Amino acid sequence: MNAPVVIAVAITGSVPRKSDNPALPVTVAEQIASTQAAYEAGATLAHIHVRNDDETPSSDPDRFAAVQEGLRRHCPGMIVQFSTGGRGRDPASRGLSLQHRPDMASLSTGSVNFPSIVYENHTTLVTDLAGQMKRFGVRPEIEIFDLSHLHGALRLVEAGLIDARPHVQFVMGVKNAMPADPHLLDLLLGEMRRLLPEATWTAAGIGRHQAEVMEWALARGADAVRTGLEDNIRISRERLASGNAELVALAAETVRRHGRRVATPAEARSSLGLTRA
Repeated sequence: MNAPVVIAVAITGSVPRKSDNPALPVTVAEQIASTQAAYEAGATLAHIHVRNDDETPSSDPDRFAAVQEGLRRHCPGMIVQFSTGGRGRDPASRGLSLQHRPDMASLSTGSVNFPSIVYENHTTLVTDLAGQMKRFGVRPEIEIFDLSHLHGALRLVEAGLIDARPHVQFVMGVKNAMPADPHLLDLLLGEMRRLLPEATWTAAGIGRHQAEVMEWALARGADAVRTGLEDNIRISRERLASGNAELVALAAETVRRHGRRVATPAEARSSLGLTRA
């Protein structure tokens, strides 16, 4: 039960704005500073989106590279994970940042309804992104928004595009997509263990579901938990989070309450199958 738990912090995302929470890090300098504070609070994986100057989502590979450079300087050993997610981004540009060889990148293996759009991940796009990750030595984190997406991941394994030990993240609580429900998490885990028995896993709860999904994941022996302003900008209904570090500190308390301990950067890399620092 004392196995280490990786704390992933999703620092910015593509949806929240500073008008929602002034602590949201948007500029490269803000993202580096916010991630460093989260790292010092116990986070060992940073999930990165970048923004244009007007706060809209960006695919600018130079911005991704600048954030990565800052994190490698100020957060020794931290896992840097770029987003290849699609909200507000041209599909053709979603993989441009992979040339900078982050440790990991998110990879959605199917499409799903979101509150105001269809989050579209055509099979050719998924295959192309997986191929680029393999070429640049980037380890994928498979984003699961629906049961069928596990089968999409298995097809990538069978095609030799990813290995048989992917890191899987179940995303719960997105409106119009998969509800936050412990019964659904059990169904997903059962199917993952049948299809991908060597996979490591985590679960992310969106908005008010962040804390409860973290509890469910830890109770089921998750390898990692996820927190951060991308998913949840509040501590409570009445109070906004002061920053990513406060959310990470709460996650670390939850990890310890479950009889686990927060992974060091070296332990996080070992757990998720990463060798290069």
